[in-house]
Amino acid sequence: MSDSNTTDFTNPSTFILLGIPGLEATHVWISIPFCTMYVIAILGNFTVLFIVKMEPSLHRPMYYFLCMLAVTDLGLSTSILPKMLSIFWFNSREIDFSACLSQMYFIHCFSVMQSGIFAAMALDRYVAICHPLRHYTILTNPTVATIGLAMVLRCGIFSLPYPFLARQWPYCRTNIIPQTLCVHMAVVNLACTDTHVSSYYGLFVQFSVMGLDVIFIVVSYIQILRAIFNLPTKDARIKTFGTCGSHLFVILAFYIPRLFISLLYRFGQNVALNFHVLISNVYLLMPPMLNPIIYAVRTKQIWDRLLRLFTHEGP
Repeated sequence: MSDSNTTDFTNPSTFILLGIPGLEATHVWISIPFCTMYVIAILGNFTVLFIVKMEPSLHRPMYYFLCMLAVTDLGLSTSILPKMLSIFWFNSREIDFSACLSQMYFIHCFSVMQSGIFAAMALDRYVAICHPLRHYTILTNPTVATIGLAMVLRCGIFSLPYPFLARQWPYCRTNIIPQTLCVHMAVVNLACTDTHVSSYYGLFVQFSVMGLDVIFIVVSYIQILRAIFNLPTKDARIKTFGTCGSHLFVILAFYIPRLFISLLYRFGQNVALNFHVLISNVYLLMPPMLNPIIYAVRTKQIWDRLLRLFTHEGP
């Protein structure tokens, strides 16, 4: 009997997502801020896409990269929230094994894509400030499209091993995942074999892919700051640095929580599991909500076009 059960469970047809362990009774209340974040992310990112499309003066490299970020944010939040809300509202905890792996793939894919777009935006700011006369000859529309395509290929290729490796492992312990979504290590930890390959690959992506993005961003901003400090007047320095403000805010909103989550997972063994899960979910969903808000508030061209949109003023 036990042999039969083990054999049947080696390749589970479904997983059970618990939601936030220990807080099941408050799932409906917890869903309210998450649902609000999702609505803001959807409305905000679609608004950014609409404004950039409708405003010819925004048809420039920086805003093309912003549109790529908006599409990525929409993809990330939509790959997470619908299932999470179905758990919170309808107690729909089952998820098909293939659907779980698909969700895992898209979460990692869109996260890597976000990081790559931030690096591309840093390149745009570097060229605009350090080589202003050559900005539009260096970052032409075909070049921007090539960079975008390279980001898509990169995130697709580097994210593919996550579900591929997870599918190879035998699962004989349990099919219950103490999460609201199919996080890579949460799924892999259910396997009843040595899964160090999955762990090492996750670290490889963190350091060699996203780590290189961070290094590129830091080097770009070192060159940007050098160029800014060489400007003749204080007003010119402040005005030029102000063009980087939105980019810096979204970078900090992405990488600082990521660092905190990494430290929490490695050194927070005494922290309650429900806190781990809650913070991880907030981390994944916060940037898609904040990015359009930051760019709308801090970018004059978008803010002006947004005001005209709501006040029905002419161009």
